[in-house]
Amino acid sequence: MTAPPRLFDRDLHRRRLDRAAPGYGAADFLKARAAADAVERLEAIMREFPLAVDLGARNGAFARALAGSPAQVKVGALIEADLSAPMLGGRGGMQVQADEERLPFGGESLNLVVSLLSLHWTNDLVGALIQIRQALKPDGLFLGAMVGGATLTELRQCLTQAEAELWGGAGLRVSPFADVLDAAALLQRAGFALPVADLDRVTVRYASALELIRDVRAMGDSNVLTDRARRPLTRPVLARAAQIYADLFSESDGRVRATFDIVTLTGWAPHPDQQQPLRPGSAKMRLADALHVKEQPAGEKSGG
Repeated sequence: MTAPPRLFDRDLHRRRLDRAAPGYGAADFLKARAAADAVERLEAIMREFPLAVDLGARNGAFARALAGSPAQVKVGALIEADLSAPMLGGRGGMQVQADEERLPFGGESLNLVVSLLSLHWTNDLVGALIQIRQALKPDGLFLGAMVGGATLTELRQCLTQAEAELWGGAGLRVSPFADVLDAAALLQRAGFALPVADLDRVTVRYASALELIRDVRAMGDSNVLTDRARRPLTRPVLARAAQIYADLFSESDGRVRATFDIVTLTGWAPHPDQQQPLRPGSAKMRLADALHVKEQPAGEKSGG
């Protein structure tokens, strides 16, 4: 079997998460939003989850959102897992340092896997999703969220233009991200039943582009592309990018906007009792009868 391309430097990503861990709470607004949304979705599912894993737990935002749920989502035991050991430090509970690309959980051992804003850094996303599906018991639930779509499109444009102006060319500074249709297809390829993907577009306002860059670094989510530009960003390039950003993406009060797309994924480990699509030709009513319209032979045009 051909190995997947190595898009991301996972060791570098872990080191950056390690460095970001002490101050992560100052820039965890996206994580907190995704955690609150995940708990709200779980509140609508009337079932118990005796054993759950929070994959890419970071600073425990999901556990806090779960504890504060007025509906009391029935999660018996929660294991927090993260690529970075320092991210798990300073709080109790069951924890394990784990790489999303090499999960340590036994087959059909979990009732729920939640992964919020970490899977987009995996080199083999389908492979990671397959491992998650295999770790779930039949009819177990996967609830994930990834950064996707148009995330940081403004910053990407401005850095590219600034480098082109000052250096005569531009390198890869912002990762490509999957869109909603890509995400839904990935769930299907990984063998999940009843796959659903949807989008939450978040616009965040900053005093300047430099503040945005500081937040991205504080999240531990700065560029770890294997083919990333090796030339460090210099002060002149950053200053020019910030000026372009202000010119193109400023609001009336002088603040600038940044786009973050959160793609939410929901899928179930297959089980015989789940709702199944009907076999072709098994319908008991013609579409024309259901719509109360006159059926016309193929190729026949209605009069105009």
